[in-house]
Amino acid sequence: MAIPDALGAVRDWVDRIARNSPARLALLVFATIIALETALLSLPAATASGERAPFVDALFTATSAVCVTGLVTVDTATYWSPFGQAAILVGIKIGGLGVMTLASILGLAVSRRIGLTQRMLAASETKTARLGEVGSLIRAVVVASLVFEAVLTLILVPWFLQQGNGFGSALWHGLFMALSIFNNAGFVIVEGGLTPYAGDWWLGLPIVFGTFFGAIGFPVILNVARLWRTPRRWSLHAKLSLVTYGALALGATFAIAMFEWTNRATLAQLPADEKILVSLVHALAPRSSGLSTVDVGDMREATWFMMDALMFVGGGSASTAGGIKVTTLAVLVLAIVAEARGDRDIEAFGRRIGSSTVRLAVSVAFIGSTLVGVSTLLLLMVTDLRLDVILFEVISAFATVGLSTGITPGLPDAGKYVLVALMYAGRTGTMTVAAALALRERRRVIRMPNERPIIG
Repeated sequence: MAIPDALGAVRDWVDRIARNSPARLALLVFATIIALETALLSLPAATASGERAPFVDALFTATSAVCVTGLVTVDTATYWSPFGQAAILVGIKIGGLGVMTLASILGLAVSRRIGLTQRMLAASETKTARLGEVGSLIRAVVVASLVFEAVLTLILVPWFLQQGNGFGSALWHGLFMALSIFNNAGFVIVEGGLTPYAGDWWLGLPIVFGTFFGAIGFPVILNVARLWRTPRRWSLHAKLSLVTYGALALGATFAIAMFEWTNRATLAQLPADEKILVSLVHALAPRSSGLSTVDVGDMREATWFMMDALMFVGGGSASTAGGIKVTTLAVLVLAIVAEARGDRDIEAFGRRIGSSTVRLAVSVAFIGSTLVGVSTLLLLMVTDLRLDVILFEVISAFATVGLSTGITPGLPDAGKYVLVALMYAGRTGTMTVAAALALRERRRVIRMPNERPIIG
């Protein structure tokens, strides 16, 4: 009776945390999954050499996989064995779906329905306001992810066969890359990386479309799939996400082409159509995919700076992408425009955006900026590297992107631990971290008199 009693106590404790603070439970479960992943990668069987991986490398890789980042301290294709690569792939899948969403899926499969606790957990992960929508959203998450990953696998397997791989190897590489692309994980198990295939449209287009659908957000996919015949009825969130994401993608494609067109280390040696493809791939890579077909370290500093901004923004809410999210940027821009015009309300697509949403957007942007700033200072203290390369790596870790100038493998252990903490905070979400740290919500019965300080 001791074991059932203990399990019951644990279940009651989890339910209590789920009811009182789903955000804290999300942090705890993500940390637990990372710990289990670290244990798997610490086994001698996980490395190609058969030797136990250093703890910092196992932890870093586990965090990068579960947080679908893609930053690595060792080469994924050569350092890890097939068992280690499989463990990484499982971490990517769990991180892409979201641990809380996965828990709700298991509950749905067992009980044929989702209880209140599971709905609250999934609502925390998927940012769904109405609990009644969680079940349909979870089904959309599962169906969309499996369909997109299957399609990407079917496209990529023939490509790997064309490169001279046997069918088994091509199937494994195609599956791994399909999950890495759609989940915006950034891991590559192709020896030598993707740079030899920079102008290959057969590889480039799946990266572009897979990154887009993975990073736009499951609520957007669900909303558009339901109302694809009547775009006017799309939710404000879907419209803001698509418009902002599209504008950033088009602008970034043009800017990268302009900055790198004559750079002999990146685009200058390619034909015009392949230059456009590489520019498009790297315009979407900062959304969170982190897959690069040219060496980011060879890009010009102007391109790095633009990518810093793109990575910080990230992709859509409740997606595999990181960053502060495109809707956060959209709300902040709309608030600035409304203030400049002297409008009382912030409006978009015939809808009014409340002040609480603006406060939330400001909080997310500020917390994200603070995390990036503090982490940058810490890395400057423990290394002798330049500010520009450190800032690029820090934002890539925070936004769970995975693009790198090449400095991560050479960082001291202290620097690697900083990036581990940053990837964890970036994946669980700035507001999730803030909510988990908050002891309670303050409710004021008496409100103070209103007065406006001078701004600017």
